[in-house]
Amino acid sequence: MPKSKSKKAKAKKPAKSKKASIPPGFRSVTPYLAINGASAAIDWYKKAFGAKELARQAVPDGKLMHARIRIGDSIVMLSDTFPGSGAQSPDALGNSPVTLHLYIGNVDKVWQQAVDAGAKVTMPLDNQFWGERYGQLTDPYGHHWSLASQVNMTKKEKDEKQKQAMAMFAQDQHPGRTEEPQIAQN
Repeated sequence: MPKSKSKKAKAKKPAKSKKASIPPGFRSVTPYLAINGASAAIDWYKKAFGAKELARQAVPDGKLMHARIRIGDSIVMLSDTFPGSGAQSPDALGNSPVTLHLYIGNVDKVWQQAVDAGAKVTMPLDNQFWGERYGQLTDPYGHHWSLASQVNMTKKEKDEKQKQAMAMFAQDQHPGRTEEPQIAQN
């Protein structure tokens, strides 16, 4: 004899949320930076990358427990570091294993803004064999950034750049790298 289920025994499906799963303005991946001096970093990102401040939440001593900025069409979240939180800034770690990649229309202009604002060049801006004008910087807070824009290059130019890069890799060198980025220990 088949078992019958009463209406009460049937599991109700959860109501579908009318709220979008990703908040307006965000992308699928959003970096969250731990920084010693988050307020000053926001000012630096405004000067260097044209960032727009979206939100700032401070604790009574003025440190930021959370902030959001927009660079281009992307949001970056950040906060100061706090004892016991587990999040550590690059200066506390001695370096950062992460590079934030920024595609930008006028890469030369933004590159110069960042350098003028105090970014340390770790790989000079140059046309690369993959067809981008690309370089790497470290900001004053220890976070690494690569800036790039697609450029028109001939096959001959790309092939020559690739040949040069591969020759350097064969010698265990990184093409264009001026030095290994390091952050001073406090």
